[in-house]
Amino acid sequence: MFIETETTPNPSSLKFLPGRAVMPVGTREFASPEAAEASPLAQAIFDTGEVVNVFFGYDFVTVTAAPGSDWSALKPQVVTILLDHFISEAPLFTGPTGNGIAVPPETEDLVVEDREEDAETIASIKELLEARVRPAVASDGGDIAYRGFSEGVVYLTLQGACSGCPSSTATLKQGIENLLKHYVPEVTEVRAA
Repeated sequence: MFIETETTPNPSSLKFLPGRAVMPVGTREFASPEAAEASPLAQAIFDTGEVVNVFFGYDFVTVTAAPGSDWSALKPQVVTILLDHFISEAPLFTGPTGNGIAVPPETEDLVVEDREEDAETIASIKELLEARVRPAVASDGGDIAYRGFSEGVVYLTLQGACSGCPSSTATLKQGIENLLKHYVPEVTEVRAA
């Protein structure tokens, strides 16, 4: 087994590609060692003591190093942890279902409640996010989550390498906002949630 790595627009994050599915459905972000207790793999990566975020995508793991960490020393540690995990076929998550974990529906994390009269607009927004934005954000080692729509404003959360990226504001404002405004005239603004 060979683990490839790719840089991301976030200089603190590296994307690790194990050549197989990591999260066959959904994504999962661990923003603290406490949150990582749900996953032996995420916990092992946090146990290096030099990590502030671990993100599981479909076929990648993005790791964000703590400020002042040296990737030349951390990268081999993360590669070893990933190799050990995938070669041993250990479960990705702990608990009675092992690898099965329920990915919460987006409605649980809404910043604002969606209104029924906006259903068509929201469907268009979600379709664009899924078809045009998510693949681009995933290629950078992250994901995007819809968090609501109200009075022309779309609320989104960037995850993984994208959450702490210096260019995340530009991604939201210049990239995603322009795209949504172009295709969905009801959108007037995009805000980070």
